[in-house]
Amino acid sequence: MTSLARPAGRGSSGGGIASLVRAAGPGAMAALGGDGLRLLSVSRPERQPESAALGGPGPGLCCWVSVFSCLSLACSYVGSLYVWKSELPRDHPAVIKRRFTSVLVVSSLSPLCVLLWRELTGIQPGTSLLTLMGFRLEGIFPAALLPLLLTMILFLGPLMQLSMDCPCDLADGLKVVLAPRSWARCLTDMRWLRNQVIAPLTEELVFRACMLPMLAPCTGLGPAVFTCPLFFGVAHFHHIFEQLRFRQSSVGSIFLSAAFQFSYTAVFGAYTAFLFIRTGHLIGPVLCHSFCNYMGFPAVCAALEHPQRRPLLAGYALGVGLFLLLLQPLTDPKLYGSLPLCVLLERAGDSEAPLCS
Repeated sequence: MTSLARPAGRGSSGGGIASLVRAAGPGAMAALGGDGLRLLSVSRPERQPESAALGGPGPGLCCWVSVFSCLSLACSYVGSLYVWKSELPRDHPAVIKRRFTSVLVVSSLSPLCVLLWRELTGIQPGTSLLTLMGFRLEGIFPAALLPLLLTMILFLGPLMQLSMDCPCDLADGLKVVLAPRSWARCLTDMRWLRNQVIAPLTEELVFRACMLPMLAPCTGLGPAVFTCPLFFGVAHFHHIFEQLRFRQSSVGSIFLSAAFQFSYTAVFGAYTAFLFIRTGHLIGPVLCHSFCNYMGFPAVCAALEHPQRRPLLAGYALGVGLFLLLLQPLTDPKLYGSLPLCVLLERAGDSEAPLCS
């Protein structure tokens, strides 16, 4: 990772001469007289605040601009789902197609919000906007494979459960997965396109690639991992209105389901934010998001009642254990090259961000 060399200015040279005078001893100081005392009073320039070092406004204003920008993005994304008035449910193909259009427009314009934030705060990331948002070639292959492998390890138990309950064997399953007809059917299925392609791509673009660069200079990388998912979790509350509108369940069940959904989407959002920071790529979070949408929340209760409960629960425990063991090694920044967000914080003077090493 790159770092900024401190420019040699008047303050730094004064500090160096003062050190030489101290090393020479009291005789040299006496020879210099008052000038020596004035020389020693020249101190090393203090470290400037983050926003001042980057040429922007005060840190308080910078944070307000960052939070407001993230709120605007979240509201725009959710609001785009409701610009089309329809009496049909959300899973109807016509509704899905219309929402594709509005969500893709908002997502395509979301980088403009980052550009506006950069102009308002005066923060200069030191990299291009696309690189900062995770669109880069350096380290792209490990960034695509390793986070997905790590997520599949976490879902070892559910994958075992899926294979046990599947009527076909592994060879037949692979034939179905690799068959062109299967992919053709998927690409014409609006629900599949929404869950596996459009939602992962647009949500990770807006809620990770755009929000994290704006939050990180304000909060630091660690807090940003847990702050960014709050916008992501709250954005899923709009499902409450649709469920209430179509009376899909009782009011209590709907709100309980929404609270549960907020919890696990926030946890998942923190995980993909962690992946985005540690890899510096958007492709890893997108693929993991698509995989998790396919798998759904692990059916733990069904596993407890499964005929092969013991090996299945062992698979659950092994998957979680291996995930925790491999989380740091498989997301080691050395595997992915220079990390754009870490470069951004280095320019701000924070060269010891724990997630950058």
